[in-house]
Amino acid sequence: MPKIASPPSIASIALLLACLLALVRPAWSGVYEDILVAARDNRTDLVVDLVRRGLDPNTSDPSGTTLLMYAASNGNDALIDFLLRNRANVLKYNQYGDTALALAALRGYPAIVRRLLDAGADLTGPGWSALHYAAFAGQLEVMRLLLARKLDLDRRAPNRQTALMLAARHGHRQVVELLIEADADMDLTDADGQSAMSLARKSGNTEIADYLKRQGAVE
Repeated sequence: MPKIASPPSIASIALLLACLLALVRPAWSGVYEDILVAARDNRTDLVVDLVRRGLDPNTSDPSGTTLLMYAASNGNDALIDFLLRNRANVLKYNQYGDTALALAALRGYPAIVRRLLDAGADLTGPGWSALHYAAFAGQLEVMRLLLARKLDLDRRAPNRQTALMLAARHGHRQVVELLIEADADMDLTDADGQSAMSLARKSGNTEIADYLKRQGAVE
């Protein structure tokens, strides 16, 4: 009677799989680097091709910056649309606390900000919010979009400054006026005890400081 071979053990199967993965991993790691570089460099066709071939649309670099974040920072509308259609996660954030929405707000891309908001992007996030970044950079159109949503005008950035403080400090008069019209608190202070008005004066933005004083801000 012929001898029947015994089935392979679980340990031998595991060892075989580990060997196969070791052979495949170097090739895939190069592809992951390729898609990240392509997203960073605005090479939309390559990103699209690699995602269609099976790469994760939520691929991120070591800092946690995703393809969607790169596309948002670059103002790449076409890539944003493609990634969202392929289930890219708008709620992800990197190690700095940045989201795709926050980066689009910082760069001043209102169409992308609107698209990300419609896709369910978070208006807060763990780091600087989209409102903080837009106020910091003086992105007036983005500010109008954000203020149309229900959000905390006086939310603190990691440095304890509000959007109003950031706009006043960096000389963005129209943003300051927009926030005051929306009822932002003029008298809050940051970690150093500085208000929006004192930050404006300290930065040489005396017109903004005088405007805040006329609006009733405390000296």
